[in-house]
Amino acid sequence: MHKNELVHSLNEILGGQSPEYILAYLLREFGDKIGFSSSLGAEDQVITAMLSGIDKKAYLFTLDTGRMFPETYELLYRTTNRYGMSIQVYYPEAGHVEEMVNSKGINLFYESVENRKACCNIRKIEPLRRALQGLDAWITGLRRQQSVTRNEMQLVEWDATHGLIKVNPLIDWTDTMVWEYIHRNAIPYNKLHDQGFPSIGCQPCTRAIQPGESIRSGRWWWEEPQSKECGLHSKSSPDGTSSGY
Repeated sequence: MHKNELVHSLNEILGGQSPEYILAYLLREFGDKIGFSSSLGAEDQVITAMLSGIDKKAYLFTLDTGRMFPETYELLYRTTNRYGMSIQVYYPEAGHVEEMVNSKGINLFYESVENRKACCNIRKIEPLRRALQGLDAWITGLRRQQSVTRNEMQLVEWDATHGLIKVNPLIDWTDTMVWEYIHRNAIPYNKLHDQGFPSIGCQPCTRAIQPGESIRSGRWWWEEPQSKECGLHSKSSPDGTSSGY
């Protein structure tokens, strides 16, 4: 089946279904050729909890950039203990990090969008490429409400950058729905969420937000909203090209 036909078919089959139904269907159809990428954010913790009730052997992975908050590492520990699931951790290539830091400085990302994206490429995008190698599909916790850069996303998309299907089971969930599910099921979450951090990434690139600010305004706060993506998620156009989310 052509990729566009497959994306259309999956959207037809899975549209309007619960996230649990979507996850169970995907694991059944793709088997060991699908993985879930978790940033350990609130949405991802919801999906991890759901997957634990479907298949504890499902492939879960996360990216450790080397600049994470201590609270994020603590949550990784609590999550694996709580659900008895293995979460594979992928790291950036040490030599690439050393070359970047030694040539451009430890906090190069503050100096320009170009530098920041170069850092994201080494610390996130390249490890993601390795994590997705050999897969036909991947699951994410992306939601339309998270950012202006994500409001056109679909439940099932074609990821032209990585050449596979991308599924966003919580695409239509609101913040309220996410947190109601977390509290109802006593799901472990990052303690920074209680300190004004709705979106948590690398420590030097994340701050708490103020009342009235958008969810992702605390990420790369020195940049314009339209550039506030690291490039992990790319928006595919009908001709197969892509642009960064």
